[in-house]
Amino acid sequence: MRFVKSDNGIDGAGRWPAFCVFCTRCFAAADRAADDRNPDHVTLEQRIAEIIRPAIEDLGFELVRVLVSGQRNKKLQVMAEPKDGSAMNVDHCAVISRTVSALLDVEDPIDDHYVLEVSSPGIDRPLVKLADFARYAGFDARVEMDVPVEGRRRFSGRLLGVDGTDVVMDVTEGEVRLPFADIQKSKLLMTDELIAAHQQADG
Repeated sequence: MRFVKSDNGIDGAGRWPAFCVFCTRCFAAADRAADDRNPDHVTLEQRIAEIIRPAIEDLGFELVRVLVSGQRNKKLQVMAEPKDGSAMNVDHCAVISRTVSALLDVEDPIDDHYVLEVSSPGIDRPLVKLADFARYAGFDARVEMDVPVEGRRRFSGRLLGVDGTDVVMDVTEGEVRLPFADIQKSKLLMTDELIAAHQQADG
């Protein structure tokens, strides 16, 4: 296990998230079909999240995001944060890494070997749940859509909150409503306002 920590003194809840990397090798049965791993046609990330979320929550953390990337050299990123709002640290990453590794060794959802990376969201965190857009109303964000809205797929501007299942933003052209179900990915933008709010919360 290799732990990586920024030497700037700011851990997971700070501007540069603390994280640890755990390398492991998984072996999948050769005759196991993709549909057997994914009977309801959920994504691989969703399946992994279903496997690990209960254990992560039992440890006192909230699962923020699961992301699988790479073809030959796969990387599994597990992003989590303490439920009590405290800062994420390297010890937290180690506990989550050991727990996730043990679960995935049994369930074996990923073919071939992969690198497991556990990290905190950091300040410019991804916005994954609808509640995230309400929580961070008043801050700037970037949103990319699966389905174009008013002829566009990318939006940057001030989050105004949510209305039903729509995310409401103030962009250069005015107010826009983005269906949450059609959002591909989104994250907060690093601004002085966001940094100041985070420092105030830590203080």
